[in-house]
Amino acid sequence: MKTLRRLFNKCLLRPSDFAPSQDDLEVIGTFNPGAVAFHGGVVILVRVAEQAKERRASHTALPRWDTRLKRVVIDWEKNSELRPIDVRVVRGNRDGLVRLTSISHLRVLHSQDGKTIGSVARAHFAPETELEEFGVEDPRITPIDGTFYFTYVAVSRHGAATALASTKDFHSFLRHGIVFPPENKDVVLFPEKIEGHYLALHRPNAATPFTKPEMWLASSPDLTHWGQHHHFLGGSAAWDIGRIGAGTPPMRLPGGWLEIYHGNNRRQEDSGIGEYSGGLLLVDGQQPQRIIAAAGQVFLPETDYERDGFVPNVVFPTGIVQQEENLLIYYGAADTCSAIVEFSMLEILNLLKSEENPS
Repeated sequence: MKTLRRLFNKCLLRPSDFAPSQDDLEVIGTFNPGAVAFHGGVVILVRVAEQAKERRASHTALPRWDTRLKRVVIDWEKNSELRPIDVRVVRGNRDGLVRLTSISHLRVLHSQDGKTIGSVARAHFAPETELEEFGVEDPRITPIDGTFYFTYVAVSRHGAATALASTKDFHSFLRHGIVFPPENKDVVLFPEKIEGHYLALHRPNAATPFTKPEMWLASSPDLTHWGQHHHFLGGSAAWDIGRIGAGTPPMRLPGGWLEIYHGNNRRQEDSGIGEYSGGLLLVDGQQPQRIIAAAGQVFLPETDYERDGFVPNVVFPTGIVQQEENLLIYYGAADTCSAIVEFSMLEILNLLKSEENPS
């Protein structure tokens, strides 16, 4: 197994760096940051996860956004009526439906050099609609024609869907609604049209497991109406057999599109959540459905903050910025912190060249 050399690596954000959005909440995670070059620096849109501050021995706190009160409220459910699925999710015994034990919103941060946080902006992107009742999560930012579009996961009693929003200044935001219905996550947009259409990678998650997890490719004339869905890539190795999905938005490099994706190694018979790692894809510049080269598990948990946290052993790439001849990758670590790693573009291309498909 070949891994990429880390030229620079740092934990950027921890839960202690943020005050809670309400007095009755506490921050437990600041992770899975979207990132993009902006005004000579980098802007970061980070997921901030919160849970109830209060503890009750016989009950579990389940937060949700109240659209009428415009704030997070807490539903207290008896522990005897719930079954934990993992540290993030519980299932009701009576109805079999799941709820999250935390709720997320997005915060805006600025960095002048891309490697340190300069300021935390007042702007934030909080749940607003019924379809965001259980939080907004995991933004991926793509600049298109002078506007910054970002996909995000909108979680509600209807499931986990993917929505689209946009901004020009990261002070005000325009919602474009749900673009991929439940259950669909890990949607990333290509930054330019190809043959007159916008393209996106997405991850449908079917309730009936006819197949192992897969990534799909879709096209759109306007970024909101998506069709022409095609299977793109499925997990096939030990490291990505449990889950596979897009990570950073695709970036055009010499030879094609670079996609840094994630995989999870949890098998059906395993307990726990499993380990998340990152891999590389190079896809054809004009025919993105064609994968030129793939290098799996080149970025895996190594540091303390990647191995220890709310969900241990997780690196989850979500943002990418080119800085001269290197790439800055922003990622979630252990579902607790946000971190940055710097890789050599030349080393990435050489690694992919060594794995290039002979066809």
